[in-house]
Amino acid sequence: MKLFSKLSAIVASSALALTGLVAIATPAKAADCTGTVAIMAPLTGGVAFIGKEQSGFAQVAIADVNAKNGSKIEFKEYDTQLDAAQAATQAPNIVANKSVIGVVGPAGSQEVLAVGGLFGANDIAVVSPSATRTNLTAGTYPSFFRPIPNDGLQGPGNARYMVQTLKAKEVAVIEEKTAYGTGLAKEFLAEMKKLKVKATNFAVNEKNADYAAVVTRISKTADFVFVTFQDAAKSQQVAQELIKQKKKAVVFGSDGSDQPTFKTPGTYVSGFAPDVSGLAVAASAVAAYKAKTGATSITTFGPPAYVAAQVIAEAAVRACAAGKTGDRATVLAEIKKTKIKKTILGGPLEFTATGDVKGGRFYIFQTQKDGSRKSIG
Repeated sequence: MKLFSKLSAIVASSALALTGLVAIATPAKAADCTGTVAIMAPLTGGVAFIGKEQSGFAQVAIADVNAKNGSKIEFKEYDTQLDAAQAATQAPNIVANKSVIGVVGPAGSQEVLAVGGLFGANDIAVVSPSATRTNLTAGTYPSFFRPIPNDGLQGPGNARYMVQTLKAKEVAVIEEKTAYGTGLAKEFLAEMKKLKVKATNFAVNEKNADYAAVVTRISKTADFVFVTFQDAAKSQQVAQELIKQKKKAVVFGSDGSDQPTFKTPGTYVSGFAPDVSGLAVAASAVAAYKAKTGATSITTFGPPAYVAAQVIAEAAVRACAAGKTGDRATVLAEIKKTKIKKTILGGPLEFTATGDVKGGRFYIFQTQKDGSRKSIG
């Protein structure tokens, strides 16, 4: 009778492996493949669409990982309104929630600066789908990762594209004084200096509501205005004011401008992710997101959130499969080993020792007459 029981156990174990479910040593360890993935995103406020899209894609990723592995990982939202103070208020709540095994987000670089230290001290992995400030991966926040490139690529890359491809001879920069805006403007201006192209910087406060006076100061001979806003409505204001004041400069927005509110034809935007709408590898996730939310279109902000949530959830599953406790520390350790052959962004994913994506790059889009974006470089 005992022999029969052992044989049954072996057969059951083999069947489990063949189905592709998580190979867990005993039924008791199935509970290790639980936990909560939190998301910190602007779910309300002026850029709520970013948070809602990121949350929607992250939830689809969690559902996909659970369906594939038989895990029972859950999801919880924390609203930050893209505000560092709000993020700092929410962070202790996440730390206190012992079921949280990792965080998707925060969305903005200034928020990471506000909470990265606390999460690192508590072994909570932070995988941001949109925080691009270069020095976030300088080693200060060892639990921070991102599946997107940083501004060390975006700033110089945009500068070279304007000069070498678009033949810019003179550029103006509107630097929004935030952790994101200042860091990106610095990278951009340094490259313009190397290229020996005139670039005039105009620093503005984040709360500035009227850009007419700033545009008045921009030279009539400037070819482009590079803006580092996180709210694309501001980019749209600048673009329209340039037209009103009959200046030839065209707005070139950083990734923060890749939002529907920035829609002036002929303007440019750089994005940290490609348009995945035409990628076969992303078709299922995009369809599931649209079915879940009722959305008819997507931006570049959502798909990286799918990847961020996938990274955390799959790390937890690997910990379970190895018979380890799927707690914060083991999940963090597994995230460092991440190797995904192809994500919904179209390429493989591995992290550098400091948490940056290996081989990352930015993409250039131009706004069309109907307000849509066309990938051009």
